[in-house]
Amino acid sequence: MTPKYPNVTVRLVGEDGNAFFIIGRVGAALRKAGVPNEEIEAFRREAMSGDYDNVLATCLRWVEVE
Repeated sequence: MTPKYPNVTVRLVGEDGNAFFIIGRVGAALRKAGVPNEEIEAFRREAMSGDYDNVLATCLRWVEVE
């Protein structure tokens, strides 16, 4: 499955596994790539709408994860 923003790559392997850290890291990468704030907020809402597995699955749907 191709993520929504395949040009945005975020390294998560070997990083802090805290859900809020992950959401913040992806949000910062989206912002740096020029993604509109409304889209970043949509990502955050989706990521926070479930458990930890949902956070990871949402990240995979939105960006390339290393």
